[in-house]
Amino acid sequence: MSLVMQVIQNSDEELRYPTPGEMRMFQNFCKTGERRIRIASILAENEQRIVERGSWRFWKRCPVTPSNSGNLRKTSSCQRDQGWYVRLVAYCVLAGNEKPLADIGTIGMKEMYNSLGIPLANWVEAVRCLKEEAIA
Repeated sequence: MSLVMQVIQNSDEELRYPTPGEMRMFQNFCKTGERRIRIASILAENEQRIVERGSWRFWKRCPVTPSNSGNLRKTSSCQRDQGWYVRLVAYCVLAGNEKPLADIGTIGMKEMYNSLGIPLANWVEAVRCLKEEAIA
């Protein structure tokens, strides 16, 4: 949920207008809009490069992992998921908060990766590699 939606929802639930502090938050959100759009656009335009290079970076650090086992299906699935997380980060940037990632990206993640035999420490490292590649 975006900051704008949060402010409106909170105000409506309490049957009031937004407070001066909430209005300042909204102003700041609007002021950073162009920057957030630019960052999200850069992520979208570079998703494939971020995922490919992030994967290579990860495999150098963690060579023994299901996505680097030589099984193309596992590699493709891993990179598909990594692209999905890059997209979720872009959503968060646009929304101005991490709620899309929390709501969409982390619900059931631990159980899913454990059921697939993917060590969570490896997934954390893979996401770290994506971040490093995105800001490189």
